[in-house]
Amino acid sequence: MKLDLYQIDAFTNKTFGGNPACVVPLNKWLADDILLKIAKENAVAETAFFVDHGDRIHLRWFTPEIEMDLCGHATLATAHCLKTILNYKSDTIVFETLSGDLTVFMDNGFYKMDFPSRMPLLDTLPENIENSLY
Repeated sequence: MKLDLYQIDAFTNKTFGGNPACVVPLNKWLADDILLKIAKENAVAETAFFVDHGDRIHLRWFTPEIEMDLCGHATLATAHCLKTILNYKSDTIVFETLSGDLTVFMDNGFYKMDFPSRMPLLDTLPENIENSLY
């Protein structure tokens, strides 16, 4: 199997700076276990896989261990890959993700993201929290 792969550093304009992510364009989805193996091989925090459907792009993120439901830096890396390497024409990119639609748009040469909102969940702390911190 031959796939294109781009390693892109988000949050920087310097080589070997920022937060690295791999971006892998796909024509169609591969099996989840294959995506996970590719992410393990890449050995970065997240690998973004996407399938371009024209006006919307289906996007998924994998760590070397699991699939994530949201990842900001790998989304920015994917937008950068689309715009600067793959010549995506629109200045607005709508990603379909496990967390809902996520929009990235260009504004004066910068990428801006509109994340899906999440309601906070109430949780309880362990009974001996002060002992578990020390």
